[in-house]
Amino acid sequence: MVQSDVALPSCSRFRMNNLVIRPDQRVTELLLKWGGGDKAALDELIPLVYDELRKLAASYLRRKPGAQTLQATALVHEAYVRLADQSSISMENRAQFFGLAAKVMRDILVDHARKRLAAKRGGDQLRLSLTEAERFGHKPEVELVALDDALKVLASTNPQHSRVVELRFFGGLTNEETAQVMTLSHATTERYWSFARAWLRRELAA
Repeated sequence: MVQSDVALPSCSRFRMNNLVIRPDQRVTELLLKWGGGDKAALDELIPLVYDELRKLAASYLRRKPGAQTLQATALVHEAYVRLADQSSISMENRAQFFGLAAKVMRDILVDHARKRLAAKRGGDQLRLSLTEAERFGHKPEVELVALDDALKVLASTNPQHSRVVELRFFGGLTNEETAQVMTLSHATTERYWSFARAWLRRELAA
């Protein structure tokens, strides 16, 4: 089970700020500070977005049938620790932050899956349901590690296409939000998404 000895910052001491400054404005300010190298800004940011991070974590774990060896709270805590270790970050808005959080959570789950597979040596595998993510194909589930490996192959030749999948499927962003994060047009983002889905369908069916 993913664990962390680092406690998340308390939400209580930020309530006064929220009465004066709209949450979205405050989130943007903190993201800019964090991107500028202010590590303390992340501690102030997390309580403002904690509920959304937990929903994102829970959505990952709902797609994983079988015994729940990971809990949403533990996944968020581990994501916080990894986010705190990030450097050279350029953050300007909420969508960009959740795109990064999605990647971090994906990495955590893949690491966890690889450890389980190594321990079981061919036993039951951690699977991720794709049926809730606009269906890559008719296959109801694909193995999480296989999906991660396929996305890495796709990224080697079409990095933007792989990034669109990461943001839309793993991050749960809309087409508009993905376009904003990647500074692409809506039409281009949708085209990349369609291409990536078709490519992954072939790759995962092979």
